[in-house]
Amino acid sequence: MAAESERGLPLYLQLKRMIKAQIQDGRLAPGDRVPSERELSDQFGMSRMTARQALIELVREGLLYREQGRGTFVAAQKVSQGLLTVTSFTEDMHSRGIVPSSVVLSLTTQSPSVPERERLRLDLGEQMVCIRRLRLGDGRPMALEEASLPQFMADGIEYYDLAHGSLYTFLKSRHVELQGAHQTLEAILADEEQATLLAVPPGAPLLLLERLSYDQLGRPAEFVRAVYRGDRYRFYVELGH
Repeated sequence: MAAESERGLPLYLQLKRMIKAQIQDGRLAPGDRVPSERELSDQFGMSRMTARQALIELVREGLLYREQGRGTFVAAQKVSQGLLTVTSFTEDMHSRGIVPSSVVLSLTTQSPSVPERERLRLDLGEQMVCIRRLRLGDGRPMALEEASLPQFMADGIEYYDLAHGSLYTFLKSRHVELQGAHQTLEAILADEEQATLLAVPPGAPLLLLERLSYDQLGRPAEFVRAVYRGDRYRFYVELGH
């Protein structure tokens, strides 16, 4: 298993380096299943604990990811998203050569709570549209997103293909262009529902983004609460030079 230069290193480290080399040279591609702990221990004559340690470290480094009941797989490069621009999930995926899609979990029209009415600057009696979607990249869960927007900006949205189309494209067709936003980002741990939908273990690290976007007239147009898989997404801020 090990090259001559690596003999004497702990077995788990030799195995870890071997798998990492196979990922880097393309023998293991994103989405490929990695042999299980049992398979690795049988193949290389090591204990399952040794094989487990190598896999755990590669998961921690973001090179592998685990899906409950399915196994361990090679991770795709994390999607990077800037925090200083307002872009849609669909645009982010397309720009990186990833095919975006969504599972629409719910689409409702409802009366806002007091905080929601104040956030969207709605008058008493005005309603809002709420869209809940599981966002996918190349068919894999990436984020769980809940968006709320004033109903008068979303007339006809029930006829729009939210499973494959961009909400921002729909808004543009309604002459609503998002030109600014206030957003926050924090780390959270996956609850049971989030874990099930995002195919991660309960307690897995997630990134919670909350964003209130404004249109070209300065009106609140969308409030989104999105939870991203921490092993597949990262956010960055580019500061001035």
